[in-house]
Amino acid sequence: MSDRRAPRPSLLATGIRALTLAAVLAAPALADSNTPAAKADSSAARPANTLQSLAELDGKAPSRRQLNIQHWSTAEGARVLFVEARELPMFDLRVTFAAGSSQDGDTPGLAALTNAMLNEGVAGKDVTAIAEGFEGLGADFGNGSYRDMAVTSLRSLSAKDKREPALKLFTEVAGKPTFPEDALERIKNQMLAGFEYEKQNPGKIAGKALFGKLYGDHPYAHPSDGTAESITGITLAQLRAFHAKAYTGGNAVIALVGDLSRAEAQAIAAQVSAGLPKGPALAAPAQPGEAKPGLTHIDFPSKQTHLMLAELGIDRQDPDWPALSLGNQILGGGAFGTRLMSEVREKRGLTYGVYSAFSPMQVRGPFMINLQTRAELSEGTLKLVQGILADYLKSGPTQQELDDAKRELAGSFPLSNASNASIVGQLGAIGFYNLPLTWLEDFMQQSQALTVEQVKAAMNKHLSADKLVIVTAGPKVPQKPLPAPTDKPAEQPLGVPEH
Repeated sequence: MSDRRAPRPSLLATGIRALTLAAVLAAPALADSNTPAAKADSSAARPANTLQSLAELDGKAPSRRQLNIQHWSTAEGARVLFVEARELPMFDLRVTFAAGSSQDGDTPGLAALTNAMLNEGVAGKDVTAIAEGFEGLGADFGNGSYRDMAVTSLRSLSAKDKREPALKLFTEVAGKPTFPEDALERIKNQMLAGFEYEKQNPGKIAGKALFGKLYGDHPYAHPSDGTAESITGITLAQLRAFHAKAYTGGNAVIALVGDLSRAEAQAIAAQVSAGLPKGPALAAPAQPGEAKPGLTHIDFPSKQTHLMLAELGIDRQDPDWPALSLGNQILGGGAFGTRLMSEVREKRGLTYGVYSAFSPMQVRGPFMINLQTRAELSEGTLKLVQGILADYLKSGPTQQELDDAKRELAGSFPLSNASNASIVGQLGAIGFYNLPLTWLEDFMQQSQALTVEQVKAAMNKHLSADKLVIVTAGPKVPQKPLPAPTDKPAEQPLGVPEH
């Protein structure tokens, strides 16, 4: 995943506990990424939320910002979503293209390298002049590339004398980059240096291997940033051809939030859309086939072992997403108090942190569990995590766990539209994944109405403890038995993750 100061695209539920590893994620993640399991009885339930700010809600949902989402399409076919917000004299613009690494074809890294080169040069300006141009106007440009999408973003003052030159420069950068040859060599060298650094990071190594095992020959399988071999051979002609194909008006979603009238927003969207190459939307990748379950170990000299477990999850439009989001929140999607964190860290001191997440994408994204533990306890920890998942699927959440998760969602929901930056990210994702304009409110209402039986059914519909693709990375050392669960583990968790 490449991210050059652009916020990762997210929706509310992903924001609650996104996969960081997704690289995609990244994650994420996204990347942005634990003996038999205890029975799901009262002892396994999460403790009631002790945050005073949430306790004071007393069962009441906090007030939240109401969004009036306006939408239309440009003459070139770009979908536009706009929210007028007059509180601050500025606006946020985000253009999302179906131009992520899933469109790389036979050249892994092509999408990431194209996106990274956008602000390296336009007619009459090099990368320094572009940066100074935005800075002199009090504007901020960002860009990023992921598995599904690539983005360009602009934050600018809304006053006409600042807005118009910032938009002119942004439109040139997004629509008419010159791809300077010297910049290409410099960025290639930066990426190659990054690949060398990743060789020292067992988490990165395991993550790349996991996606390869999970997705096989699907476009999601290869690293979003490509490989040293593929990046080296990419030419300027390939970058220009990819830009002409993928950065088109018909392949774009334009999100706008801020101090603008409808007429001003329409003019901005028309200007940006007209400045892009002409062309249609690109097709989404095909759905991936089921992966072969199994364990792959990567020998790596370290004191800890990275454990990554995954299986195919859902795409963005799956109607079970609210139930799966809450179900995962209870399993391992939050911090302390989840099933995984309670059993693996709090009761046994085996890890600094253990997390699970769904990462729904254009097609079925991964469900993943990620942690690292002491190498001599890795095999027992892996069995423990597998057992916790199996037990959770068998028993489902308790009513107390579900109630707590709903309260946590109610408390965090306002953050999904608390700022213009968060709103523009939500709009970009809603438009890109072709979700209803009421998606945020629908998600909240559907989540609050869920029952224990519905959450359990959704988790079992999409997950199976027998389908896990597992990758571990660490040293081969004699194993020790796991400590028994206790309220005061003999060994404290590792203070800092090794990588």
